[in-house]
Amino acid sequence: MSEFLVSLLGERLVNSEKAEVDVQSLGARLSLVGLFFGCSLNAPCKQFNGSLCEFYSRFKKASEHKDKLEVVFVSSDQDQKHWQDFLQEMPWPALPFKDRHKKMKLWNKYKVTSIPSLVFVDAATGKVVCRNGLLVVRDDPKGLEFPWGPKPFAEVVAGPLLRNNRQTADSSSLEGHYVGVYFSAHWCPPCRSLTRVLVESYRIVKESGHKFEIVFVSADRSEESFKQYFSEMPWLAVPYSDEARRSRLNRLYGIQGIPTLILLDAEGRVITRQGRVEVLNDPECRLFPWHPRPVLELSEANAVQLHEGPCLVLFVDAEEEGELEPAKELIQPIAEKLMAKYKAKEEETPLLFFVAGEDDMTDSLRDYTNLPEAAPLLTILDMSARAKYVRDVEEITPAVVEQFVNEFLAEKLKPEPI
Repeated sequence: MSEFLVSLLGERLVNSEKAEVDVQSLGARLSLVGLFFGCSLNAPCKQFNGSLCEFYSRFKKASEHKDKLEVVFVSSDQDQKHWQDFLQEMPWPALPFKDRHKKMKLWNKYKVTSIPSLVFVDAATGKVVCRNGLLVVRDDPKGLEFPWGPKPFAEVVAGPLLRNNRQTADSSSLEGHYVGVYFSAHWCPPCRSLTRVLVESYRIVKESGHKFEIVFVSADRSEESFKQYFSEMPWLAVPYSDEARRSRLNRLYGIQGIPTLILLDAEGRVITRQGRVEVLNDPECRLFPWHPRPVLELSEANAVQLHEGPCLVLFVDAEEEGELEPAKELIQPIAEKLMAKYKAKEEETPLLFFVAGEDDMTDSLRDYTNLPEAAPLLTILDMSARAKYVRDVEEITPAVVEQFVNEFLAEKLKPEPI
């Protein structure tokens, strides 16, 4: 356990008294680590830090599991004094200010897209136990539900669900169905845009004979807004008044922003967290239920995924539909092999794969990342770290791609700034 924690966090942390904390000895007693991603200059982070301090103090004083949990601050501060001042308010240790590489690896590994964020991970394996620790702090202030592990969807969603004609259905009616869990709100313009598309997708999938249902989990700010928005939807919803159930579903899937559409199989297992992208990319629903594809063609709809972690992008000279297929076939076996490896470990793939042709989207990406106009061009882009890796070779072969990927994952490549 200790060895893994050292590989995850490094050998030493620091505390508010500027003393070093030995990770090896710390890991010997822990079963859960809460990674607190934040920044001293961010007002919501400052506010949440106060709540987390209260939660932590209560847990350490009263919980029978008090020695099993530790929080570690992972800062995105750029100024060391601001970081040090913020650390003074914390009773837990932090990654050293200068260890930016380790911090960025954690941001990418756990796909943190907003702050504050609190991710609970297993101290022995690093696997995510709970993505949305902010809701744990709010909903379980005494820590009675420790270690906050995931429960089956059927258990979390259990109870009556609404239809917009005021009739109700029990959640047991979802058994044997593909389910889309839709986190959305009327006040959010992208949500309303997606809802209009999703209504048509829902109709197409249902008419094709699939057993499919959607459950709306509202983030509206009032019951009235919820009712107005839900009146546009032909599917089911968790009652707005059942705030506890809505919160548990947010916690279960670690929702960090809306709109989010999670697709589940008939056993309640996650097929994809990228339902929004899939629906927008596949308006005719030909690829339903949207199992993850090893290689994606870069488009405006899926470009948002470039910001969710490192991405291999193979740029090719292709303007017409179908001309990207040879490029996809070249890198697909490498992508499939990597997906299978991490699926066996029950971990998310550390690298997404794209092919990009010649269009406005690709031109914008090249300009933003300051890439040469060459094609084919093999790159790995890490937007959150503002880093890029470029393999400059005369011919791109599967062996070249595989070596490039392996060297990146082994941290043998030198990044260039974006």
